[in-house]
Amino acid sequence: MKYKNIIWMLVLMLMMSPVFVYAQEQQTIRIQSRITDTKGVPIASAQILNDDEEVLGTTNAQGAFDIQIIPNALIIFRAEGYETKVLRLSNQTEDIILTPEWESRQVNTAFQAKDKANLIGGISYVNVPELFEKNYFTWTLDNMEGFAPGFHGNIWGNNEYLLLVDGVPRDPGSVMPIEIEQITFLKGVSAVALYGSRAAKGVIMVTTKRGSVGRQTINVRANTGVHVAREIPKYLGSAEYMTLFNEARVNDGLQPLFSQEEIFNHGSGSNPYRYPNLDFYSTDYLQQAYSRHDATMEIAGGNDRARYYTNLGMMSEGSLLNFGQAAQNRNERFNVRGNVDMNLTDYISGFADAAVILYNGRGVNTNFWQGAATIRPNRFSPLVPISMIEEDDLVSQNFIQNSSHIIGGQYLLGGTQLEQTNPIADIYAGGSNVFTSRQYQFNTGVNADLRNIAQGLTFNYRFGLDYQTSYTLAFNNQYAVFQPQWNNYAGQDLITSLTRFGQDASTRTQNISGSRFQQTMAMSAQLNYNTVIDNKHELSAMLIAGGFQTGVSQMYHRVSNANLGIHLGYNYQNRFLAEFNGAVIHSARLPEQNRQAFSPTASFGWRLSNEGFLKNSSVVNNLLLSVSGGIVHTDLDIMDYYMYEQVFTQQGDGTVFYTWKDGLNNITTISRRGANPEMRFPRREEINIGVEGSFFNNKVFFAGSAFISNMTGLLVQRSDIYPSFFTTGFPVSSFIPFENYNSDQRTGFDFNLNVREKVGAVNLNVGLVGTYYATKALQRGENWLDDYQIREGRPIDAIWGLQNLGFFESNAQIGLSPTQIFGEVVPGDLRYLDQNGDGRITPQDEVFLGRGGWFGAPLTMGLNVTAQWKNFTFFALGMWRSGAFAMRNSSYFWIAGDAKYSEVVRDRWTPETAATATYPRLTTLNGANNFRNSDFWLYSTDRFDLARVQVTYRVPADKFFGGAFIKGMDVYMNGANLLTLGPNRKILTTSIGSAPQTHFFNLGLAAQF
Repeated sequence: MKYKNIIWMLVLMLMMSPVFVYAQEQQTIRIQSRITDTKGVPIASAQILNDDEEVLGTTNAQGAFDIQIIPNALIIFRAEGYETKVLRLSNQTEDIILTPEWESRQVNTAFQAKDKANLIGGISYVNVPELFEKNYFTWTLDNMEGFAPGFHGNIWGNNEYLLLVDGVPRDPGSVMPIEIEQITFLKGVSAVALYGSRAAKGVIMVTTKRGSVGRQTINVRANTGVHVAREIPKYLGSAEYMTLFNEARVNDGLQPLFSQEEIFNHGSGSNPYRYPNLDFYSTDYLQQAYSRHDATMEIAGGNDRARYYTNLGMMSEGSLLNFGQAAQNRNERFNVRGNVDMNLTDYISGFADAAVILYNGRGVNTNFWQGAATIRPNRFSPLVPISMIEEDDLVSQNFIQNSSHIIGGQYLLGGTQLEQTNPIADIYAGGSNVFTSRQYQFNTGVNADLRNIAQGLTFNYRFGLDYQTSYTLAFNNQYAVFQPQWNNYAGQDLITSLTRFGQDASTRTQNISGSRFQQTMAMSAQLNYNTVIDNKHELSAMLIAGGFQTGVSQMYHRVSNANLGIHLGYNYQNRFLAEFNGAVIHSARLPEQNRQAFSPTASFGWRLSNEGFLKNSSVVNNLLLSVSGGIVHTDLDIMDYYMYEQVFTQQGDGTVFYTWKDGLNNITTISRRGANPEMRFPRREEINIGVEGSFFNNKVFFAGSAFISNMTGLLVQRSDIYPSFFTTGFPVSSFIPFENYNSDQRTGFDFNLNVREKVGAVNLNVGLVGTYYATKALQRGENWLDDYQIREGRPIDAIWGLQNLGFFESNAQIGLSPTQIFGEVVPGDLRYLDQNGDGRITPQDEVFLGRGGWFGAPLTMGLNVTAQWKNFTFFALGMWRSGAFAMRNSSYFWIAGDAKYSEVVRDRWTPETAATATYPRLTTLNGANNFRNSDFWLYSTDRFDLARVQVTYRVPADKFFGGAFIKGMDVYMNGANLLTLGPNRKILTTSIGSAPQTHFFNLGLAAQF
């Protein structure tokens, strides 16, 4: 493979570079510089230490220092009230800027920033730049389950969340990780209450980078990598398929379809055009790897009047398909972001942000992967060789002369009357398309200090506007396919004639389809008050009016969220913390008299480490206990407008069997639901407790939460309390109203354990993050006949199905067993347990089989390890997910009729393999009995993934570049999706009907100027 040599060469270069550097003589250099804060004010009495915590020097009143070090040695800068900074210095070092602790410790939460030591109510966060330096990743939420406790793809077992980018609802793909400063996960009801109804199930806040006071910095990062397919589906070749298809027909009492001669010819491969053995996953159509490249430039800086951050980025990525027009498939993205902060006066500041994302994706007008999962290997040859057509067949020669699609100058497109189109011919001749997306994001706001009115009073206003348009431009071509008629003369296969299906036709004009427009407007205005009394009592308050509205083309109603929020906070000497967060929400999805509700929540914290019995502890540095709870009303589970009204619809399309003779056209009137004028908001009712602590001189950090959360008043049409004739299955109609009745419960816990230690010359950091949740249907309107089928008390992500007893071994056994109503059964079919003893196997015998983990794995854990040694940094992330099950119910496993056969059928039941078979008998007629939900098809989705490994080398800039122009450089190699372990690894890593999953190997470079 052409990529292998490139990768090995890059590995060799990376390995040799440190050898070259450390072979040089390590001379010392003198550093003369100064230390300032973010506003340029010199910091006196700052300490400069080496990696062993030995003091090398201190600063004077002007912040200046003078030390002698080995080039690129690890140096620590420490000053009271400022965040400690660790750098590698060269002889070209400029001013060192320390960030005040209060600034560096800020975590963005709902409408405010809080000190990370005082987070209560269920909040987690990730500082992305710190993570990105050692873990290059390409999607905003990639593997965040391994860094943010409580996040498992959703939040605390819920089924959705609100994602905000700089305060505006946006798609996570609208921002790249390199643009992000912080990601905050708001989990508890108190944390989300101020955002109102649409935030009730959790919020993910993405905050982009901003400029700071200091000299202009320019960071450039470039990456190039390859995707390599992980697991390829394995389907049977033609000869094996035809043999087993004959067996399936015999099982059904039918005659074999294929002769032994045909099977032999297909298997021999002597003439693959006459006896095809079509393999969609062969190198004829797929390449072994495809590339991905990206480059980004960041420019930031500013002074006390204005600060700026600019990001320019591009990305280009190919695909595995490598033939026809699909060889040109490529996704390309270009983005520009500019964030500007301005101090307009001593009392007023403002900001203005803008971002543009341009995306183009070139593709083909077919679904190749769907065809790969369904088209049988013996059906036809996608190419017909011109060289094998008899020269005196004038009709065929005329076809060749007039064809617009001679593939490689040697082939016509193949097909049959049944396969007049197919994905391979589509890619060669069916045309191509370009998906185009354009996103424009704008944020602006003003902050006013109202201390002239009252000390501690401020005002903030924010407005955000997003436009997103997308459409597809396509050349939709028609084409002809040819079915050859073969003969054999003197042992040579020749085509004696061709039958053409279809015509070659192209308008050479582009067609527009899939046009979509989306606009989001978001606004918030807030009045804030913060004061400290007697240096003991800190009081805070906010009054907030906010909301957003999203409109999408062809959707009449916009998605809206409007609320009025209030926050009250109290902090007593960082010992006792209290918060009240509440919101008055509004939703037009409810009856007019029930469209408003108040959501109250409260949180309390107690810092035990500030109490006398722990204040001087040599073990406990910080220990904070908290409890939070409240009620949040939401319309997220009200799926449509006017659900409180009775709705009738009219149909005249013949889809129903009766009419009321309404009008001349005999239109049928159908009731869809009854009316419920008392419909109200569903509610999230929750209490959670939290603990956060650091121990042993802050070398060990632990944070954890436990929660009990109920969703009550969920809407349901209760068939258990209405007569059966109030609803019909065909035509689908109902007079039953939606009622607030169902209730769900979610319980669980999350934790984050982090240990920092120096082992010899290695700085080691190990983090363990975990989330566990359980779900339960607390209340259901049900009328099941048997207790074991009651959903109440079961997980809400429950999988239901039959219990199997293995295969029927004989007709005698079938005669002695309960009747299975899903079709005639014979030996080799699945046998099921009669749960209710009525002598019949029906859907009433289905039982609870396991949790589906539809909202995320019940247990998610991430282990991340960072090791720093000299100029090297090693990072690895492993992810464990367990507790869920799934059904092997894709076309790869459920095979009946004339479907394509995968490798699983090799273990089918036959009289000879009855003792070892793991798959039912083959059939072409009736798979209804075997291919239905049962524990026979159930499998565990437990898995461990080696999600990421990266090795970074910091190049000594002073030795290679003199430190004048290039201030620093990192070179790194990383891999993603490297390894999966689990009892069903192959199933989990194989994609059916879609592009294969891939490993990703990347080489990157980051330089600072």
